Amino acid sequence: MITVHHLNNSRSQRILWLLEELGLPYEIKRYQRDATTMLAPPELLKVHPLGKSPVITDGDITVAESGAIVEYLVDTYGETSGLRPARGTADYRRYTYWLHFAEGSAMPPLLMKLIFMRIKSTKMPFFAKPIARGIADKVMSGFVDPNLERQTAFMEAELATSAWFVGEQLTAADVQMSFPIEAANQRAGLSQDKTPRLLDWLARAHARPAYQRALERGGQYDFA
Repeated sequence: MITVHHLNNSRSQRILWLLEELGLPYEIKRYQRDATTMLAPPELLKVHPLGKSPVITDGDITVAESGAIVEYLVDTYGETSGLRPARGTADYRRYTYWLHFAEGSAMPPLLMKLIFMRIKSTKMPFFAKPIARGIADKVMSGFVDPNLERQTAFMEAELATSAWFVGEQLTAADVQMSFPIEAANQRAGLSQDKTPRLLDWLARAHARPAYQRALERGGQYDFA
C-alpha cells in the first residue's frame, strides 16, 4: 500500500491528485505545519532526513521530491493511464520539460516573493521596519516581480496551442505544474486581462473529479 506523508497546505496535495487520477489505493499520514514558523514538524525527519513533504512510502521503497514521486508513480503504475506520452516522441520531450520546469524555474521566484512579503509584514523593532521594507520592495520590484511577469507570460503563451501543457489531454506534467500555478494565482496576481488561459487551465484542473476527491481526502489546502 502506498502511504503519502502529507503536510497541510503543501506540494503533497498534487501527489494526492495524481494518485486519484491513477485510481490507486493509498493511505495518508497527516502532518501539520507549525502555526508560527509554518515549517513542517520534526516527525517528518523520521521518514526522510530533510524532514519535508511530500514523501511517499511504497512497501520498503521511500521516494521524496514531487517530481521524483510523479515519475515513480507513473513509471510503476501508470503505463496505460495516458498520463505520460510515449517515450522518444516530441510530446514526451515537452512532458519532461514541464515536469522539471515546475520546480526548476517556476517555484524559485514564487518562493522569493513569499519570503519578501513576509519580511514586510513580520514583527521587528520600529527602527528596522523602513530598512527591511525598503530592501524587500527593491528586490521584488527589481528582480522577483519582473521574473514572475516573464514566467506567467511564457506559460500563458504556451497554452495558446493546446488545452493542457503537453496537448489536448491532461498529463502528469499538468499535475506537477498545478502547485506553481496555484501559487502564482495567489502571489503574482493572475488575471483575465493578462493570463486568461492560465486561469482557464486552473479552473479546469480544479473541476476534475480526481482533483476534488484529492481535496476531500487531503484536508486544508488554501491554494485551491
